[in-house]
Amino acid sequence: MKTLSVVIFAQFLTFAVFAQSPAYKNTWLKAPARTPSDVAIDAPLMGNGDLTMSMGYKGNRLSFYLAKNDFWRLRSKADGLSGPRLAGVLNLNIEGFEEADFRAEQLLSNGTTTCLLKKGDQQLRIKSWVSATNNLIFIELKAVNKAVKISVGLTAAENSMAKLKTGRSGEIDWLSRAFVDSVDIATTVAIALKTENSSSSRTMILSPEKPIRMVMAVQSNFKSKDPLKSVRNQIKTLNATSVVNIEAKHNNWWKEYWDKSSISLQDTVLMKAYYQGLYTMAACSRDQKFPPGIFGWTSTDSPNWNGDYHLNYNFQAPFYGLVSANRLQQAKPHDAPLLDFMPRGEWYAKNVNDSRGILYPVGIGPLGIEVTKDFSQHMNGQDVEKGGLFFGQRSNAAYGLLNMAQYWRSTYDEDYGKKIYPYAIGVVNFWEDYLKFENGRYVIYGDAIHEGSGKDKNPVLSIGLIRNAFNLMLDLSNSLNRDAARKEKWQHILDHLSDFSTQRREGKKVFRYTEAGIDWWPGNGLGIQQIYPASVITLDSKAEELLVSRNTIEAMQRWHDSNTSNSFFMAAIRVGYDPAVISRELHKYALKTYPNGFQLNNPHGIENSCTVQNALNEMLCMSAGNVIRLFNIPKGQNASFKNIRTWGAFLVSARLENGLISEVKINSEKGKPCTLINPWPDQQVILIRNGKKAETLSGNRLSFNTSKEENIELKTR
Repeated sequence: MKTLSVVIFAQFLTFAVFAQSPAYKNTWLKAPARTPSDVAIDAPLMGNGDLTMSMGYKGNRLSFYLAKNDFWRLRSKADGLSGPRLAGVLNLNIEGFEEADFRAEQLLSNGTTTCLLKKGDQQLRIKSWVSATNNLIFIELKAVNKAVKISVGLTAAENSMAKLKTGRSGEIDWLSRAFVDSVDIATTVAIALKTENSSSSRTMILSPEKPIRMVMAVQSNFKSKDPLKSVRNQIKTLNATSVVNIEAKHNNWWKEYWDKSSISLQDTVLMKAYYQGLYTMAACSRDQKFPPGIFGWTSTDSPNWNGDYHLNYNFQAPFYGLVSANRLQQAKPHDAPLLDFMPRGEWYAKNVNDSRGILYPVGIGPLGIEVTKDFSQHMNGQDVEKGGLFFGQRSNAAYGLLNMAQYWRSTYDEDYGKKIYPYAIGVVNFWEDYLKFENGRYVIYGDAIHEGSGKDKNPVLSIGLIRNAFNLMLDLSNSLNRDAARKEKWQHILDHLSDFSTQRREGKKVFRYTEAGIDWWPGNGLGIQQIYPASVITLDSKAEELLVSRNTIEAMQRWHDSNTSNSFFMAAIRVGYDPAVISRELHKYALKTYPNGFQLNNPHGIENSCTVQNALNEMLCMSAGNVIRLFNIPKGQNASFKNIRTWGAFLVSARLENGLISEVKINSEKGKPCTLINPWPDQQVILIRNGKKAETLSGNRLSFNTSKEENIELKTR
């Protein structure tokens, strides 16, 4: 039956507690039609964190859009011509299937996507997957009932800036696409295609008795000196045995990925959304030098915002929840473009503000590229300074430190600390010079809280970001034994930084966006981001500050916001807002998606992939401020989780059933002191260390030392 609607059959899906992989799937009843200006926000999505693929069906054509995270046009110029670019498109033109019925299902367990096209008594089944361990794509075609004629085309988007070459070598069709003229860094990508069990890879008659498999290899100049030679050789050496081995490795990679951590809830809608978000980031984030851009998947040469790394939250947001979910491999790519941009950031700090440190514009690319430089549409206003598009904001570099701080506090990986130390120093150097010390406090002048909001004084967001930066700097300095002589100054700034401004709205005290300037913004939630993602207000903050925080959450109600949801839910959880309300709104949020999990009517791509996953981890196991709190969920709900990563480098597991908490286990990776709110108030707690009973603790707050790689279990007497 034809339909234009999309549905998610979450209510029919089940999930076993602590399963190794989710049993959920996505279902499309009609694939989105793709046009040259589309982005793949509603399409079936596959990938391995480097190579990505999306799909579209229109007329009688099924198209596969191929991209690589490292294939950009790399030029520091806001000319609309630079950004991530499409590698190529595989078109399957299916004779007699104009406007056929379409159904697609995708398994979250390994990304395998199966499409069924039906026209009259003819059917065509297409199974596709992107290898998790090789840049290979496999597409299996099978006719049902009657033979099907298919024409195959390997092509690329029309772009006068791109150098396109195509050809055929023996049984292999190939394509090479490059941006080498008028660029700062040349890029090339190559695709090779081979069709097995067919005499031709361009036109074939597919009979029911003889399925056909198509294999594509994709590579870039950043991974191979000669990408075209690489992909052709890779295709040549494939055989039946190697394909079996590749598929086994593919499935094993996904099995290990899903086993990094897990949760179980009674709400299957939230469960599916949780694992959908983790699937999304696994499929588009693993390349350590080239994280995904704002849309994650590239299906056009002209994405909005040039598909860049937008630094006033859009780029950072998809990574918010990966560390707590123990997906460190997917979290790490976030840092590379921020670190690579440091020389330019130092230039801006010196030439825009005559200061030390780093100052970042709103949009950058990989390898130090600045895709918003000299933005002609903003040159006549105050948005551009010395060629950089800042919109008056001074906070972008400090915003880039948020995910780094989360990774550090949750791993205490010294090598990682050393890697980010220069960036962290750059941030605090800038703010040391930029802050004004007046009347016993440090003040921020001329820093817009919103893009172009003017020369605001003491934006609450920037105050939160500065507190995060200097707290992180002290922790890094102590752990790595660096810059001891500077710690007194950093502590002085923390002790004397201006407080968050407040105001009264409808009789209640709430945060004011700035001390002077913007007081409130009805269509965004930057007024709560000092709570999250800045992480400087927690349940251990002063009672008055927590009351103002909850009042602000109540006044804003930005649960379903195209800019704020990914931080708003977390802020509400962090300050003890009603968990029943949070869960209800999160459930509504999870229902307002395309089948692939992207939010309906949200123009910002993958930024909300973290929203449900991050919120649920936080409700099950909060650790901000180095205090672990378990099961802040609605009363009467059962839940369990395994290996949520917390501040202090702990992996925590626990179960809540019929109101009773049990199976509380903590693995201490680095031997840090641990503090846990007693899961059994007014009861004594026995610590079991590496399987042996140890000390007995009591009180509301349990504090105890741990040893490196120690396994601890907590039980009541």
